[in-house]
Amino acid sequence: MKTLEELKVIRAQSKAAMALRHSKGPQVPVDGIRSHVMVCCGTGCTSSESPKIAAAFETELKTAGLEKEVKIVRTGCFGLCAAGPIVMVFPEGTCYSRVKAEDVPEIVAEHLAKGNIVERLLHMEGDNGELVHSLAETQFYKHQTRIALRNCGAIDPERIDEYIGTDGYLALGNILENHTDPQTVIDEIKKSGLRGRGGAGFPTGNKWQFTKDAVSESGVKYVCCNADEGDPGAFMDRSVLEGDPFSILEAMTIAAYAVGGTQGYIYVRAEYPIAVKRLEIAIGQAREYGLLGENILGSGFSFDIELRLGAGAFVCGEETALLTSIEGHRGEPRPRPPFPASKGLWQEPTLLNNVETYANITWILNNGADKFAAIGTEKSKGTKVFALGGKITNTGLVEIPMGTTLRTIIEDIGGGIPGGKKFKAAQTGGPSGGCIPAELIDTPIDYDSLTAIGSMMGSGGLIVMDEDNCMVDIAKFFLEFCVDESCGKCVPCRIGTKRLYDLLTKITDGKGTMEDIDTIEELCLHLKGNALCALGQSAPNPVLSTLKYFREEYIAHVVEKRCPAGVCKNLISYHIVPDKCKGCSLCARNCPAGAISGALRSPHTIDTSKCIKCGVCMDNCHFDAIEKR
Repeated sequence: MKTLEELKVIRAQSKAAMALRHSKGPQVPVDGIRSHVMVCCGTGCTSSESPKIAAAFETELKTAGLEKEVKIVRTGCFGLCAAGPIVMVFPEGTCYSRVKAEDVPEIVAEHLAKGNIVERLLHMEGDNGELVHSLAETQFYKHQTRIALRNCGAIDPERIDEYIGTDGYLALGNILENHTDPQTVIDEIKKSGLRGRGGAGFPTGNKWQFTKDAVSESGVKYVCCNADEGDPGAFMDRSVLEGDPFSILEAMTIAAYAVGGTQGYIYVRAEYPIAVKRLEIAIGQAREYGLLGENILGSGFSFDIELRLGAGAFVCGEETALLTSIEGHRGEPRPRPPFPASKGLWQEPTLLNNVETYANITWILNNGADKFAAIGTEKSKGTKVFALGGKITNTGLVEIPMGTTLRTIIEDIGGGIPGGKKFKAAQTGGPSGGCIPAELIDTPIDYDSLTAIGSMMGSGGLIVMDEDNCMVDIAKFFLEFCVDESCGKCVPCRIGTKRLYDLLTKITDGKGTMEDIDTIEELCLHLKGNALCALGQSAPNPVLSTLKYFREEYIAHVVEKRCPAGVCKNLISYHIVPDKCKGCSLCARNCPAGAISGALRSPHTIDTSKCIKCGVCMDNCHFDAIEKR
């Protein structure tokens, strides 16, 4: 167990050891270390074999006799996933992108041994392929403000000393050392204006207050973390847990002190093996240092945290279903009220926030509520993390001040739509959110602005779509997800989502009627007003928003029996343009259905009755002679 004084010593030593990572140019070596090589070992880069890159560095450095001068750090996600695996070399701050294990010998021999930058591995940005020496210089980072992601890519997430060196456990230490009144802590969170980042945007300080004020006859209160993150394409919480797990442990411990919590649980999906592993390591090290468990830092305050692994049920992102699952039962929502703050886990008062919400807590307490409240808009304070994906150049993880426009995210941070295509829509909030059309690209991203246009913040997924996306098909995709993930407990969700999906399928199959569109809208409103939990209540959002902004596409499917985007298979056909066809027969030779015929060096034709609409002919044509109608 460490004392407060020992933590202060560790903090000073770790700060000095990590100073190389925070400035460019020559630095005084600490313990003989003159360079730090940061290798992203988050899930994205790990899938591209970044652990092999880290191992290759260790082998090459030993061969070159530099193992005592260069430190290899396996860190979390840098954010720019499109350029991974990423390797950062400090103190220069050099960013190497798309690195492979076979590139390591050159980096060691040239950069680490001789000080020569390996330009071919530098990150390239823009249409002209401009070389960028550091991530901070990229358009991707220039518009970001990193609070929740402040330590991701900056520390070794498996070493508590490094977290302490970034002022980790400073907030908790100050609270316990000064015997701070729990109400003072809650008041500071209220003053910050922090709203829950899990989707609904409920004021965090108010939720803490309700839990503190709740009476427990047994004296037991629980503090829980929602790390389930079930939205398709979302990986914000996963990246925080992989890159900065100690920040969540510290925030939960502070929350427990503030509300009177005695036991904590982190509910994390089992599909996040790296996050689970690093959480287990972090909990073990925190206990070893006396920062979890009995009599924390000799203060008389006790609190511990355990992990609970979820099986990947989307409905368990809903707070009452999550708590039911922690108890060992099937994850199904409960009617509210009572709310978890008064009767939650095992019918005791329970505080539940998600990962990103907790990730802001220690920053607020260390830097002041006023500084946090100065970021963002009047009603949406601070920053928001988004998982940026879909038809966008710079896929990855971004953290922007609330109020940043969608245009800034897509055109500046995201680098625009690849292939010269036009931006068509963006989906926020996953299956619970709505589609924002191109004409609303200047909408500020904050809770109220998104709600006003029929979308929602959600947990932070942001899927970008271009002109090749069919909006009816998009609505059907998200609805199909909700059908599969419905727990089936309430009739409106169990039957309503399936009925909506069947009607959308009827339209994309070319069998829909105008009456079907009216029925869809009526069903959506019934579902929103009668489903038991947020899964069913929000499932119609993608349908309603696409009907509102892209109704002409629905009408084209129904009246003209045509899919304008050429996506819905039953409404498209392939044709060969005679003037463009050279008669090379490549399409005919590759057609799996034998639907193409024609003499060599003469225009070919497609028998639409045999065509299975696989698109292989178009993929193989070198003369753009095949068109989709």
